[in-house]
Amino acid sequence: MSDLETRQLRYFVAVAEECHFGRAAARLGMAQPPLSRAIRDLERQLGVQLLVRTTRQVSLTPAGETLLADARTALDAVGAAEHRARSAGRPRPTLRLALKADYDGGLLPKILDAYDARPVELLLGGRGEQVPALREGRADVAILPEPHDDRGLDLEPLLSGPRLVALSATDPLAARTSLRRSDLAGRRLPDGRPAENGGADPAPPGAQRRDLSQIFNLVEVGGSVWFLPEWVARRFPRPHLAFLPVEDLDPVTLVVAWPAESRSPAVAEFVRVAKDVAGENPAERGVLATGARAVDRPA
Repeated sequence: MSDLETRQLRYFVAVAEECHFGRAAARLGMAQPPLSRAIRDLERQLGVQLLVRTTRQVSLTPAGETLLADARTALDAVGAAEHRARSAGRPRPTLRLALKADYDGGLLPKILDAYDARPVELLLGGRGEQVPALREGRADVAILPEPHDDRGLDLEPLLSGPRLVALSATDPLAARTSLRRSDLAGRRLPDGRPAENGGADPAPPGAQRRDLSQIFNLVEVGGSVWFLPEWVARRFPRPHLAFLPVEDLDPVTLVVAWPAESRSPAVAEFVRVAKDVAGENPAERGVLATGARAVDRPA
């Protein structure tokens, strides 16, 4: 049996994720008949059935489920190798840092002042974009709230603190001193999710990404509520918003993260500097420094 090709894996992942050959073909920019033939050839090559096809839908067999998980990992690894090789081949390599604007806990300026191993290239993105950037090799290191899925990553905590709910100052709940999630029943987050779930459920498909000012504007007019770390609320006080603690809402931990396979001295130095900066005068930022663990290198 010949080795699998990345082209075959891309085709299979598209079909498996779309559960529809037509949509997968459109996503890949190809016609449907050659895609169908490629998947049948892949099944023959592996000697197993990967998909159950009916006139109404396409579903995965147990073998297909297994291949989907491994194919995603393999494609991520190939893409990461390409991005890292290009980055390392630059005349003056940079450290690519992924983060969401305003979600650095106030640490970023001090970290950049103290870090001099190499120039830092900031990759600013929306919520949830930092982990894919690390896994795909587009970023070397990231600062982000502790992710739900940290497979393939190493993490070091920097800061931890409560999450608050932002409400319009005219909301009847704004007169309270604290809330529970059940008090938010009937209210929605800016992306449409029910607020009483604490933002734990996944965002609906096609949800619009908004920047901080847009979110604040939606909350101010009473159309939404929003959960945010205390350090963000402290940096952006607004007279038409109320920020209240939610007793049964989990705290948020800000971490520095990097790919587990990284052996870059520049990444190791960045992690060390970030932890040193986070440990300096945490009370001035209104958040608590977490217990530190020694970092010799990203391992």
